[in-house]
Amino acid sequence: MSVTDGIPEVETFSTFGEKQHKDYKVKKSYHCSHCEKSFLSISQLKLHFIIHAGEKKYSCSDCEKRFSTAVILARHQRVHTGEKPYHCTYCGNNFSSSGYLKVHQRIHTGEKPYYCTVCGTNFSHLSSLKVHQRIHTGEKPYSCSDCVKSFMRSCELTIHRRVHTGEKPYSCTYCGIHFSILSNLKLHQRIHTGEKPYSCSDCGKSFTKSDGLTQHQKVHTGEKPYFCSFCGNNFSRLSTLTNHLRIHTGEKPYSCSDCGKSFTKSDGLAQHQKVHTGEKSYSCSDCGKNLSRLSTLKNHQRMHTGEKP
Repeated sequence: MSVTDGIPEVETFSTFGEKQHKDYKVKKSYHCSHCEKSFLSISQLKLHFIIHAGEKKYSCSDCEKRFSTAVILARHQRVHTGEKPYHCTYCGNNFSSSGYLKVHQRIHTGEKPYYCTVCGTNFSHLSSLKVHQRIHTGEKPYSCSDCVKSFMRSCELTIHRRVHTGEKPYSCTYCGIHFSILSNLKLHQRIHTGEKPYSCSDCGKSFTKSDGLTQHQKVHTGEKPYFCSFCGNNFSRLSTLTNHLRIHTGEKPYSCSDCGKSFTKSDGLAQHQKVHTGEKSYSCSDCGKNLSRLSTLKNHQRMHTGEKP
């Protein structure tokens, strides 16, 4: 590190092209000690220092906001005029500032000029690098004022706070159900659209969620990663192992509110409750008789078909 006019020079890393063809080029820049921004010349850095000095002598005639430099004022005024003078030669999109254009063009060029010194991952945005580095440092600067939870990103805190406020800003246009997270709404809407974007490469079966596909693929691989410590049996699903363990522990967490009888599985309780409600949801297509259990219906239908179990 060298010093010019009392201002330190630092090195940053730039990566151009595809990641598999890394070609690191070191650039010298002038570093702001107040906010960590870097500039290619001392004159740019000195102009930037005005922001930290707090002086704002340039005023917007449309909204009266004040700015520290004429350049920043001119850029702001494009909010009112709609002017976007910076044009992307790759895709034709227009931008209000050269900075926005430069960041956008990294989508096309693959440039990732921000480099993590811990693991070597490259990023196209400085903000993405800063968030990534919290994985290594463990920093979680966004804290919930209602509970003790902290988060690495402000958007994670925003979503979490809806647990306390009950806010559900995302509404399904098909059925009106509201959701606190946009991704949950998108998953839900697949019920209405029938979309199943995750397909099995072995048999072609499709799923609405990626974890559904992951679970299904164990049918083909034979993978059973969940192990019973009592008897040594292996299972492909954690839920199946959890249910199985109740054979050994005797746990029956599902209790009937009418008679107190307990069950190892929720569907066992649901089936039992039909004894109290009188519900008979399975109907015979041959004679119209209604039965409370699917297994009872199957046995009953053998009377019509003559099938012997």
